[in-house]
Amino acid sequence: MKNSSKCGKCNSDYICDISLGKDTCWCFDYSKILDVKSSKCLCKKCLENELKNRRSKMKYLVTGGAGFIGSNLVDELIKQGHEVIVVDNLSTGKKENINPKATFENLDITTNDGWDIMRGVDVVFHLAALARVQPSIEDPVGFNDVNVNGTLNLLKAAVDNGVKRFVYSASSSAYGDTDNLPQKETHPTDPISPYAVQKLVGELYCRMFSQCYDIETVSLRYFNVYGERQSLEGAYCLVMGIFAQQMLEGKPMTINGDGEQRRDFTYVGDVVKANIAAATLPTVGNGEVINIGNGNNRSVNEVAELLGGEKINRDSVQEPFATLADNTKARELLGWSPTQDFEKWVGEWKDSLGL
Repeated sequence: MKNSSKCGKCNSDYICDISLGKDTCWCFDYSKILDVKSSKCLCKKCLENELKNRRSKMKYLVTGGAGFIGSNLVDELIKQGHEVIVVDNLSTGKKENINPKATFENLDITTNDGWDIMRGVDVVFHLAALARVQPSIEDPVGFNDVNVNGTLNLLKAAVDNGVKRFVYSASSSAYGDTDNLPQKETHPTDPISPYAVQKLVGELYCRMFSQCYDIETVSLRYFNVYGERQSLEGAYCLVMGIFAQQMLEGKPMTINGDGEQRRDFTYVGDVVKANIAAATLPTVGNGEVINIGNGNNRSVNEVAELLGGEKINRDSVQEPFATLADNTKARELLGWSPTQDFEKWVGEWKDSLGL
């Protein structure tokens, strides 16, 4: 066959675009993804089979895997048949959230020891963090140690142990308090809290590591995640959880300011799908930053009305007035789109709590 190449697996002939004088070919691109030497490119059928097999036998490490989002991600990875290592120090995560089929390592991400567990890991999902704006204002140094130094430790450990890709859980708080809506990845960042600064620094470290250390990275900016296992108590509780706990205790829902601040609530199951796409697709891996948000928003007052019950207002706190994601980039690069109906889920969740 003229201008043909031999498949390194089945030995069949196929036409390679490079042999026809073009700059690249699908066989070359896929071979890089699969770590196959270009001298042994595979035909399209064998490449597709190999990619499918690799995806079905991946080894993942999930930091924060005992937490709200992380445990949902671990469950889905286990369901898909992957090997999963959960790293969590249980400071905010719960042991009962850990999937029994996962390997659990009680490690603090701020330490430099113990990261040989990354050997043989294909992808690290980094979700461990000290989250929330107000607690970070009260303890900026402690939050920085976890959110910045911890992220740097993990990136360096991933490089040292040959991890292929690092998926970082970033935050829409990087945009700050802006009326430039919807928020796009190309918009200026203007963080207004220590937490927001720290999560933005993590993005910059990821991009730099891709440039300097040849590890694939991608940062996913989450917008106000809700869903199964969201906390009802503690400093890291989200507004729905706070309201629900107050109602369960027979107390009125406390609303900061006038309650007209708006949030782009995004379902945890959709966030899980975005993470898996970011871990497996060849369209990302060069330090991209991608919004993961529903693309619509609701006021805090509207959330309170969905739950029903007495409300009281208190002084406002330092927070962005509105979040609203432009998720075009996620749709284009990850083939991702949100699926959950917010009002429907809240109604079902309310019933499950007996409210």
